[in-house]
Amino acid sequence: MKRKSLLTIGMAAVLMLSAAGCGKNPADTAGEQPAGNAKKTESTDNAEDTGSSGDVQGEYTKIVYSYWTMDRIPDEDARESVEEAINEITREKIGVEVELMPLAASEQAQKVSLAMASGEQLDIFNTVGDLNTYIANNQVYDITDLVHEYAQGAVDQVSEEFLKTTMKDGKIYAIPADKGIALAANLYYRKDIAEELKLDMDSVKGIEDLTPIYEKVAQAHPEMSALAGGAGGLEMIHTLKDFEVDYLTDSWSKPMGAVLMGDSMTVENLYASEEFKGRVELMRDWYQKGYILKDSATTTASCQETVAAGKAFSFIGNQAGNYGVQEASSMCGYEMGYIRLSQPYLDTTSVNSVTWAVSSQCKTPEKALEFLNLTYTDADVVNLIVFGLENRDYVKVSDREMVFPEGLDANTVPYTAQFSCGVVGSQFKQLVHEGTPEDNNDLMYKENHESKISPAFGFTFDSTPVKTEYTAVTNVINQYLPGLVWGSIDPATELPKFLDALKEAGMDEIIAAKQEQLDAWAAQ
Repeated sequence: MKRKSLLTIGMAAVLMLSAAGCGKNPADTAGEQPAGNAKKTESTDNAEDTGSSGDVQGEYTKIVYSYWTMDRIPDEDARESVEEAINEITREKIGVEVELMPLAASEQAQKVSLAMASGEQLDIFNTVGDLNTYIANNQVYDITDLVHEYAQGAVDQVSEEFLKTTMKDGKIYAIPADKGIALAANLYYRKDIAEELKLDMDSVKGIEDLTPIYEKVAQAHPEMSALAGGAGGLEMIHTLKDFEVDYLTDSWSKPMGAVLMGDSMTVENLYASEEFKGRVELMRDWYQKGYILKDSATTTASCQETVAAGKAFSFIGNQAGNYGVQEASSMCGYEMGYIRLSQPYLDTTSVNSVTWAVSSQCKTPEKALEFLNLTYTDADVVNLIVFGLENRDYVKVSDREMVFPEGLDANTVPYTAQFSCGVVGSQFKQLVHEGTPEDNNDLMYKENHESKISPAFGFTFDSTPVKTEYTAVTNVINQYLPGLVWGSIDPATELPKFLDALKEAGMDEIIAAKQEQLDAWAAQ
């Protein structure tokens, strides 16, 4: 098969969690505050506190729902007011009172792990990138016999086909988020500069087409870079997704390199491919010509922050649908244009990188699933979690659109989780920001179900047999990959060293283990 050339990026957090301990003995938790110091309801005050996850407290069952967000964490009063609005719905519908546990994206892994290890109540959480690790550590509940009875609405939203991506050895462990998962690489650029220089952005169909564009930007604006990387990320490596790369359930934010490419079912080393070599050679050329932000491999600033500071013309993002340009404009402080640089390609990780799971220590998984189901099926519930209280935290300007109240924004409203990136329940039930194209949801849904799919879709890899090799290979990748993909080291000399180091660290063993499991899966 002819391999295409171009880009796809990722923005996802990866959780590396240690095995969690069991819940505390009920007697050990006497006098402790509930998770998040939530205010007890009247029914809770009159009930015996057993301290175990999913307690039935009086008439209602308490469920702790943890979700990650890139917004400011709201204060206790704001959060409790949103909880009460949700509970007015859930008490009547499912006999549940929910306690929200919003966590900053940067600290979610640690706090979820600590909650599990300490026995703190945590019933529902997002696996954000590493479902396989949670399964291996026995941290997620086997919901095979429960999901269709207590969360059929959620299953209907995401489809049985997508649900299979959360299976291990025939058992179901999570429900994928119902969001735009068919991600495509988009170039976001400052429209004012493009108009000033009369750049023909419509001529850009692939990453190679950016060279003459960046040449003109560099000549006219030597004070800025044409392209910015962000927060030391590996965005450029994800542009290889256009070569139809299936990472075989490794997170694309930590690409191990043992992959499938195109229609092949033979596992190979991504970093030894001609496609990878060609891409890093292009990046080196751009770096030497001054087109790429010099510290892209090491900076802690985001791409948007760099553009907002006037230090870059463009950056690459990985989004579904066509709404990303509104967010980019809001975050950069300039009107941004965008060009789609690649078409979506779905593998197992595309779907199960963002899934909702019931904690293995949950005492009432049926009730947890009933609440999780509402986040997929009840627009009022999901919009309360994401946007907060109407007319305080947001204002509806149409049946589908919202804005912040006058004089307020995402940083000043009492409560918002709008930058949870659509992962909460069903994105298709959520309000959208004013100006979002009317066809955005239709486009996301269409591409979710019509994009090209990897021949290994549904396969999940158990890395346990090569755990030691994974650690060694990860160390090598951390040493070489950022500099290669951002052009700050020379691939002519460093790529051969990288490949030799990968081989010594155990890349061949990882490839063999994946091939063995993939062959067994395909035979079934």
